Amino acid sequence: MRVGIDVGGTHTDAVLMDQTTVKAEIKTATTRDVTSGIVTALRRLLAAAGVDRARITAVMIGTTHFTNALVTGRGLASTAVVRLALPATAALPPLVDWPRRLLTAIRPSVHLCDGGHEFDGRPISPLDPGQLSRVAATIEALGIRSVAISSVFSPVNTELEERAAAILHAELPHLHISLSHQIGRVGLVERENATVVNACLRDLADDIVGAFGRALRTVGVAAPLFLSQNDGTLMDAEHCRRYPVATFASGPTNSMRGAAFLAEQADCAVVDIGGTTTDVGVLTGGYPRAATGEVDIGGVRTNFRMPDVLSIGLGGGSRVTHGSGPGGAGLPRGRGGLEVGPDSVGYELTEQALVFGGSVLTATDLAVAAGLADIGDPALVRHLDRDLVRCGIDWMAARVADLVERMRVSAAPLPVIVVGGGSVLMPPELPGIPSVHRPEHHAVANAIGAAIGQIGGDVDRLFAITPTHTREDVLDQARTEAVERAVSAGAARDTVEVVEIDEVHVGYLPGNAVRVRVKAVGDLDLARRTPTEEEPQWVTT
Repeated sequence: MRVGIDVGGTHTDAVLMDQTTVKAEIKTATTRDVTSGIVTALRRLLAAAGVDRARITAVMIGTTHFTNALVTGRGLASTAVVRLALPATAALPPLVDWPRRLLTAIRPSVHLCDGGHEFDGRPISPLDPGQLSRVAATIEALGIRSVAISSVFSPVNTELEERAAAILHAELPHLHISLSHQIGRVGLVERENATVVNACLRDLADDIVGAFGRALRTVGVAAPLFLSQNDGTLMDAEHCRRYPVATFASGPTNSMRGAAFLAEQADCAVVDIGGTTTDVGVLTGGYPRAATGEVDIGGVRTNFRMPDVLSIGLGGGSRVTHGSGPGGAGLPRGRGGLEVGPDSVGYELTEQALVFGGSVLTATDLAVAAGLADIGDPALVRHLDRDLVRCGIDWMAARVADLVERMRVSAAPLPVIVVGGGSVLMPPELPGIPSVHRPEHHAVANAIGAAIGQIGGDVDRLFAITPTHTREDVLDQARTEAVERAVSAGAARDTVEVVEIDEVHVGYLPGNAVRVRVKAVGDLDLARRTPTEEEPQWVTT
């Protein structure tokens, strides 16, 4: 039996699954502190299921805490940034494009040092241990505990980052060190940014993971803890302490995975409608399609893996308004200039919506008036003009269908799975969509997505193909690295398999360069040994 929990900004959803069967589901309000909300959800879930706590084999949690911390600038640790690149890159120093509010929050200490490689692994300049010793002295004097190390083309050659980490760790054994080749893709500034984000979240990760563990112990659950990653897989608690940035956007990813599981569809588009927003993503082979370009998070440009998701301000609490001009997404407004969203009453839906005795016309009111949902008191919306209701439902359906169309990358039509508490806004059919499914347990698809997760590892880096290092050698090396990363994250080695491999020749670089992306997944290794406090946490595994 597995417990899946998704901690959102408004609600905390929890499910108990016996193999592939949902035994119980709970939706509770998210609390300001981490522990109490999860304790409440777990207690209610176990009471509803009536099962022995000893039968639970694993607990999977998806959380937005780390994303929220970066967006708000709260709870971030002071961070040192060490770039190995001189004499190159001096004109574009680290953190050059960061928002001032985040620079104030992390109080960075920036250091440019010798090092770096060309794309084919040739050194730019040798590493200078004396430089790094002086950097360590400065870090110690400032009382900094988190360090981000980046090196030019480190995804091609990881040697200098690892050597620099060893030098700093020898001088200051207490440091939390994040290495860019373990986090981001090719692209120095964006990869470096992602590494700094990870480093400034390390202390918070210790607090959050510790709070999750205390919550499990409070309710008497002794099962191991895993957290959701943004590629649809899981990582164990210790892995999360080292790579908290991997949890970013895990909420939409969990919803997509849960929706595909409930509808038994491996290739589909998923529409997740909440109280304020609608997220649309695409799954291929049961896993979310990854974004291929830069991803902006809290005003910081990064290039680590993220799901390809489109979001709009449309949800159950969206206000219904009238006006002139084109509607959202370039769509025409409905009758009388009607438009739904992006403004929302949010968590005040039960106070402000008409069906709950309020005075604000919301998307939920339209759904109840149209007979799509049984929420609140339907008698309170019977006075609504039928044409207005019909136009509102048609307008929302057209917006969602437009998002799905924008996500398609081929001429083949995509089946659509609609989930989330706001899925009642959608009619049984969407314009231009061949099939629409709203599966059972759709309101807690995010928690189900967490519960069914496997462990994953991925590689995305440049290789140079030479007479002595052939294409087959490159692919074998990438496969091996992806498998090892999955095992490091908590997968049982004998269950790991490669589920995705892609290669793109890079014509703008000299030589025979190829970018290889490999993804491997496997089942949880519940018997795995977790690292001890004495083991260095920066070591590449």
